[in-house]
Amino acid sequence: MSTTLTTNAILEGKIEPAGMIVASGPGLDPELFRVCDHYYPVSGYIDHRGREVQPINPFEIETVASKLRASGIKSVGVVGKFSVRNPAHENQIIKRLNNGFDYILAGHKVSGNLNFPRRIATVFLNVSVQSIYKLFFQAIQKSIAKMGIKAPIYVLKADGGTMTLEASMEFPGQTIFSGPAASIMGALSYAQPKVETLVLDIGGTTTDMGILIDKVPLLEPLGIEIGGLKTLVRSLNTESIALGGDSVVRVRSGHIFIGPDREGPAMAFGGPAPTPTDALVVLGIMKEGNRSRAEKAMAEVGKLLGCDPESAAQEVYSAFCHMLLGAARAMVERINQRPVYTIREFLDTYRVEPQELFVIGGPAPYFAPKLSEMSGLPTRVVPYHEVVNAIGAALSRTTCELTLFVDTERGIASAPEEDFYKPIGSNFTIDDAKNLAFSLLSEKAKREGASPEQIETEVVEEFQFNMVRGFYTTGKNIRVKVQVKPGIIEGYQVDAQEKIATSYSQIS
Repeated sequence: MSTTLTTNAILEGKIEPAGMIVASGPGLDPELFRVCDHYYPVSGYIDHRGREVQPINPFEIETVASKLRASGIKSVGVVGKFSVRNPAHENQIIKRLNNGFDYILAGHKVSGNLNFPRRIATVFLNVSVQSIYKLFFQAIQKSIAKMGIKAPIYVLKADGGTMTLEASMEFPGQTIFSGPAASIMGALSYAQPKVETLVLDIGGTTTDMGILIDKVPLLEPLGIEIGGLKTLVRSLNTESIALGGDSVVRVRSGHIFIGPDREGPAMAFGGPAPTPTDALVVLGIMKEGNRSRAEKAMAEVGKLLGCDPESAAQEVYSAFCHMLLGAARAMVERINQRPVYTIREFLDTYRVEPQELFVIGGPAPYFAPKLSEMSGLPTRVVPYHEVVNAIGAALSRTTCELTLFVDTERGIASAPEEDFYKPIGSNFTIDDAKNLAFSLLSEKAKREGASPEQIETEVVEEFQFNMVRGFYTTGKNIRVKVQVKPGIIEGYQVDAQEKIATSYSQIS
């Protein structure tokens, strides 16, 4: 399954009130990272190596808990600055919060990355959408049970991978932007090797955009930004714009403006306002719909432009494609202003320059010829264009990542997000760390629903530096991040070359 539930709840401000307890220690004022009204900085500090400097104050935590309960808060996030090195304080705080709350999330559980502000935002978004998400998927479970379906339920994540329903209930924020991710994953099988492909998924209200390089999606390495909050939610590098086939068309000072709002279907299908879909009907590009109502819609536009309905329809058609390609160029420019990452590797000094367009979504065949003409790029309507998004969700394999920290001076290897701790010797190497990380990752992937034969792992990051006291090396600090590669489940690859030939004939 792929869902826009969490994305829409955040963007529309329909999230539930949630509480946040933050232990920052010395340094930046935690108020700089305030994300909600019920936000409580507390004492207690663990340093960057995981050593306790200042204990928590139990009375302080119990006072905060009382205030949260009095305010009717049911979901709470707990974040310590260096909890990924030692989550002891987060765990102690949670232990004192157990009564009276439905959902509590610790910061060390959401990511192994060190970024305190992003961790706060990530935990907050998870706890603020959890109750909405829980109700939605309880309804899904009931519906599936009623239909007699006994298949396991998998949910698409923002990074193009899947997780089980049970795992998604613990981290609902992982489903943010899963809609655009489904579109990109659905287009993977049709991309060509060594070609850069711009994917446009045109819907009724929005268009989702993304890039494939050599059949591999781009990655947002730090995490997504949504609702003004920068997070650690791992995501494909996609963008959504408020421009679709049913966006409202307006004319101001002789210029056409499309969207960002939608008031319903096109007038050709009983809607209240002119849309690009009405233009398609008038031009004869789309055969469905009530032509007389579509002509009435374009007559309204033409009256303000000083032209007949058919000319107005042509202007709207061109304006839509011009706006769409302008947004795509802006996205490519934004990508090229920073280092480029794919889900497989970091591409140093790489510049993205799309060589072809893939168009998917219900209106894809209608807009593809004009987009090809205006862009000058080969343009393909992807086979099964109306349901490629669903195919992408269905065929994406389970993914996850894990970060392992090793401190040979202290003699410990840890993956706090997995509650894993192991004593190690002073001769523990970075190769030992990678082997251990892969073993832990494989077990995590199986728990989240991956089939053993589909677990394809790789190292994403590896760092090692010596710790020196006086003139002597006293130990090594090692950090290894590993992942299960996103991709399509093996055995379900589409014969892309045959389908590409079909898509070319659709354009011509």
